[in-house]
Amino acid sequence: MKRIFAVTFVISLLFSLIGSIMAFLIIYEEYSHHYADKRKPFRHAMQTAIFTFILFMVLITLAVFFLMRMF
Repeated sequence: MKRIFAVTFVISLLFSLIGSIMAFLIIYEEYSHHYADKRKPFRHAMQTAIFTFILFMVLITLAVFFLMRMF
């Protein structure tokens, strides 16, 4: 059980990191067209990346938890 949770954590960490990096790049690129100051787009993109990382970690962990209880 602990091994499965460790593997799940590593997988969710990897996919969450990839998703948050992609979210950061997309948001920064889009917002940089609308602001003259580059700090605001960076801040918005960083907030989105952090939110995406946390959301993906929670969702993947919950999905694996419920799938393990089903099977």
